[in-house]
Amino acid sequence: MVNASQHAPGQRAHVIFQSLSENDTHCVQFSYFLYSRDGHSPGTLGVYVRVNGGPLGSAVWNMTGSHGHQWHQAELAVSTFWPNEYQVLFEALISPDRRGYMGLDDILLLSYPCAKAPHFSRLGDVEVNAGQNASFQCMAAGRAAEAERFLLQRQSGALVPAAGVRHISHRRFLATFPLAAVSRAEQDLYRCVSQAPRGAGVSNFAELIVKEPPTPIAPPQLLRAGPTYLIIQLNTNSIIGDGPIVRKEIEYRMARGPWAEVHAVSLQTYKLWHLDPDTEYEISVLLTRPGDGGTGRPGPPLLSRTKCAEPMRAPKGLAFAEILARQLTLQWEPLGYNVTRCHTYTVSLCYYYTLGSSHNQTVRECVKMERGVNRYTIKNLLPYRDVHVRLVLTNPEGRKEGKEVTFQTDEDVPGGIAAESLTFTPLEDMIFLKWEEPQEPNGLITQYEISYQSIESSDPAVNVPGPRRTISKLRNETYHVFSNLHPGTTYLFSVRARTGKGFGQAALTEITTNISAPSFDYADMPAPLGESENTITVLLRPAQGRGAPISVYQVIVEEDRPRRLRREPGGQDCFPVPLTFEAALARGLMHYFGAELAASSLPEAMPFTVGDNQTYRGFWNPPLEPRKAYLIYFQAASHLKGETRLNCIRIARKAACKESKRPLEVSQRSEEMGLILGICAGGLAVLILLLGAIIVIIRKGRDRYAYSYYPKPVNMTKATVNYRQEKTHMMSAVDRSFTDQSTLQEDERLGLSFMDAPGYSPRGDQRSIGVTEASSLLGGSPRRPCGRKGSPYHTGQLHPAVRVADLLQHINQMKTAEGYGFKQEYESFFEGWDATKKKDKLKGGRQEPVPAYDRHRVKLHPMLGDPSADYINANYIDIRINRE
Repeated sequence: MVNASQHAPGQRAHVIFQSLSENDTHCVQFSYFLYSRDGHSPGTLGVYVRVNGGPLGSAVWNMTGSHGHQWHQAELAVSTFWPNEYQVLFEALISPDRRGYMGLDDILLLSYPCAKAPHFSRLGDVEVNAGQNASFQCMAAGRAAEAERFLLQRQSGALVPAAGVRHISHRRFLATFPLAAVSRAEQDLYRCVSQAPRGAGVSNFAELIVKEPPTPIAPPQLLRAGPTYLIIQLNTNSIIGDGPIVRKEIEYRMARGPWAEVHAVSLQTYKLWHLDPDTEYEISVLLTRPGDGGTGRPGPPLLSRTKCAEPMRAPKGLAFAEILARQLTLQWEPLGYNVTRCHTYTVSLCYYYTLGSSHNQTVRECVKMERGVNRYTIKNLLPYRDVHVRLVLTNPEGRKEGKEVTFQTDEDVPGGIAAESLTFTPLEDMIFLKWEEPQEPNGLITQYEISYQSIESSDPAVNVPGPRRTISKLRNETYHVFSNLHPGTTYLFSVRARTGKGFGQAALTEITTNISAPSFDYADMPAPLGESENTITVLLRPAQGRGAPISVYQVIVEEDRPRRLRREPGGQDCFPVPLTFEAALARGLMHYFGAELAASSLPEAMPFTVGDNQTYRGFWNPPLEPRKAYLIYFQAASHLKGETRLNCIRIARKAACKESKRPLEVSQRSEEMGLILGICAGGLAVLILLLGAIIVIIRKGRDRYAYSYYPKPVNMTKATVNYRQEKTHMMSAVDRSFTDQSTLQEDERLGLSFMDAPGYSPRGDQRSIGVTEASSLLGGSPRRPCGRKGSPYHTGQLHPAVRVADLLQHINQMKTAEGYGFKQEYESFFEGWDATKKKDKLKGGRQEPVPAYDRHRVKLHPMLGDPSADYINANYIDIRINRE
């Protein structure tokens, strides 16, 4: 008993009856209860019969709805006998209404036939060939009510209604169930079922057997072919489908014909007669098994053709109809049966041509012509190429090849020159450009055209974009040198080839010339602006960039050693690696960078002092050593895209000063040299005595005396030459003895210096001129005494009065002094001399009247009567006597 209200819709309750295996007719009886007060269905009560543990299938009996508040009885007639067994399953399914009750009771197995349900006779198996109609005949004993339903139930559960029920007698009837065009998929177990409210009858399961008609797996084999016959072997050992095979047939037809014939065959080989020559036939084998529709499908066909004769000859008359640059249209004679000797033949047009200069790269192709076609256009060819063509006629019995005919396609514009074939070598003002012939010349190259134009430059003086220039080269000239270009400038080059059809595509490339080293505006090595023991002042002039702006300026100081190979100004041996003074000292090098200046810091010429003890962009400019000679270089550098160009020039040379030797012997050697000078002078002896007497008289007076000499200007160059040539040994002794006179002059200075003399005016231009002339007299920068702060000849200060015996020493000092010489001292004294108008400037800054002097002039005669002697560099000595 099931109360539907206490369960969810769709829930099921099962009662499984025991397995039954009966030998005789029997009946299963049961009572059921279906009731709901409001008339709704409490659910469905169904009965299933499972045979031999197989699938449950569909219900053989079911009842639903409300059937009053009472029990009802039903019967189940199952015609399944030993050795088969079956099992009855009762199922209660809750309806969506969920109202009422379902009950089952009094399940009985009776040993006699059912009174309310028919019993089916044994149902037999049915065998048919696939594609045929099948039919089940179900015979039942009992009474068939009008409401009785007859169904053919498949084991999987599908139901087929009966096509009709025929009553044979009042207690026997026959139900027929047809199945149309069955296939292997419908092969299964089937049983007959009758359904009525009072019960159900169930037959045994019978099998529907569906057989597949046989079909050969392999096609027949051709044993021999002739012009009118074909001998074949059936080849039916392997088949698809079911046997047994009761008949074999051969079906053949023309491959393109509408008809077909079938011949019965009793042997494994068969000969087909009366066939058409040179005709293709399709031959298949048919197999038949028992039953309607037992003939299977034709097996795989054999395609075979009757024999043909070998062609008589190859096609003739091959000629061109139209020739273009990239295609060729050909035509030839039409072909008939007298040439082909066969209805089935093919005409092939075979051609080949080379892709490049190498014959290894060859394109070969054969094109089959459609039947009756005698004209063809070969496309996608290369211009100006030889195309080799021949015709081939082929039938099943042989082939004939015609003679090879050569055609040449027309010219076309050349292909582009490969950009990777452009090779170039850039220099500063020229470019060497080389190219290769186009990979596809497409004809005879007649000319190359090269155009170039400046498009970018690092030099602001170059106008970009510049004018476009074009040159032409002959076909055998694949290079050119472009000159008169601007350094550091990018040029756009285009190269293209030309044939008789015109110019091809241009190859473009950009080439940048190398930058040039900067140029300086120094004609010769300039004179220094100033010089001291530890410094030298030079003039730095801005350089001119060539292809790239100036990046940096550098001042290089190099020690000048006599045995070292010196650098020449403007030479290529510059200084690429910056080297500080400390690094040069540590590495023992002779040069160092004294300064590095930004390009913007030198817009115009400006002085620069080497040795000023300053630091310029990380480079220390140390003071120069007085005892060493130095070469000063000025270097400019241009940097652009990883490329560096340098130019350097020597702008100054600083000579080393000369050390004093044996200072204790100065006085003695001065006296000895005075004695030698007196002996050599000869004629000056009287003048010396007279001068000495005058000096004694002046010293005894109350006034102070001051004396000096004022030499007359003479030709110093000539005197120096004579002195070098004739008195070498004498001057060597003099230079060694009187290189430093400062100590003696300070001890014996009695008179006033020319700084106190009237009319003296120191001028910078005179000092500069003095340096130049002194350098020219000595053949280079002079060597100065070391260890003192300054020389009177440097600043323009005149030397105080000296003794006649020391005159030669004074002359030598004035020769070796830098910035001032004997000539300057002489001329500066007489310039604007006027004792009545000039005033003396005292050291304390007080202005006092200038005392009056008597000026006497004593004429000195050349020693030994030699008018060219240079021992006394004057003709007169003026003596000033203070009258006070």
